[in-house]
Amino acid sequence: QVRVVESGGGLVQPGGSLRLSCKASGSIFSINAMDWYRQAPGKQRELVAAITNSGTTNYAESVKGRFTIARDNAKNTVYLQMASMKPEDTAVYYCNAFMTGVHYWGQGTQVTVSS
Repeated sequence: QVRVVESGGGLVQPGGSLRLSCKASGSIFSINAMDWYRQAPGKQRELVAAITNSGTTNYAESVKGRFTIARDNAKNTVYLQMASMKPEDTAVYYCNAFMTGVHYWGQGTQVTVSS
């Protein structure tokens, strides 16, 4: 059994920064990719950033230059550093760990950007 847990969400003012963390635990063999998705009210879930076990990254156009994804393979942990945040970044952020053909999702953490 694999458990994925996000942390670090909260309220931040426009232009501010926030860092999310996500840790996978349990029967971990080899995690291929760890990704961050987000879902705003009334919208579909979208990919925000992804990182492979070799460190290759991919970002949504809307966050390029503002968000940075990083990974600690030894700790099975992925981070999302968010800067220059905008109200449109408000959403529930979900972590996904892809391992042996299965996607494991966290429960999500709320991020709200508002003054």
